Amino acid sequence: MKIACIQVDIHYGDPKKNYEHIENNIREAVQQHKPDTIVLPELWDTGYDLSRLDEISDHDGKKAKEWLSRLSKELDINIVGGSIAYRESNNVYNTSLTYNRNGEHVGTYSKAHLITLMEEEKYISPGSNSNLFTIDGNLSTLAICYDIRFPEWIRAPFLNGAKILFVPAEWPIQRQAHWRALLTARAIENQCYVIACNRVGSDPKNTFAGQSLIIDPWGDIIAEGSVHDEEILTAEISPELVDEVRIKVPVFNDRRTDLY
Repeated sequence: MKIACIQVDIHYGDPKKNYEHIENNIREAVQQHKPDTIVLPELWDTGYDLSRLDEISDHDGKKAKEWLSRLSKELDINIVGGSIAYRESNNVYNTSLTYNRNGEHVGTYSKAHLITLMEEEKYISPGSNSNLFTIDGNLSTLAICYDIRFPEWIRAPFLNGAKILFVPAEWPIQRQAHWRALLTARAIENQCYVIACNRVGSDPKNTFAGQSLIIDPWGDIIAEGSVHDEEILTAEISPELVDEVRIKVPVFNDRRTDLY
């Protein structure tokens, strides 16, 4: 499976510009790299313009759903749609939508852990749904940015057979060392692929770290993005390697479920 992460800057609070920019990058990725799966960053439609979410969020995700379905079907690709500002009734969620190459909606997840350092909890409601979906026959899961700091929560889908962890993010540069360390640890402890797509650039309050990563089940980094530049990061992954690693180092079999 060939993966392409769309590492881009995000126009602060301007969904129209962001849709145009992301679509141009998706089309470029398909033309130049012919990926099976494209991954987008967190809140790519609005950025962290949280105080204006009442005005700029996507009601029931209608616009994003139509756009993702159209592009995935037209271009014959799976799209792990990062996340958007998804309005449902009076609440706004930080929500990821995934579509397969037939334009079918196969996964929804709303960020469970809200980061108080960025005042997310003041404007966004936490999600509570589990997140397992299948892409080209490969059981996968997704965590959004700050979620990766909660390993006990991330472990659950891997106990149910997941092989790939997708991580859309807007991870700030001042905690860049944590980004690399935490993602590598999640790959090693769950013996899975980690596909992490971060943004670059800055907004009025933050500068972001880029460095999108594709990590294999041994914890080896097989592709790494730059810190400052927009780019399309690509790599080939082999989900069969997950099975091989889990047989060679049977961590899941050796768990003490009588203790935890």
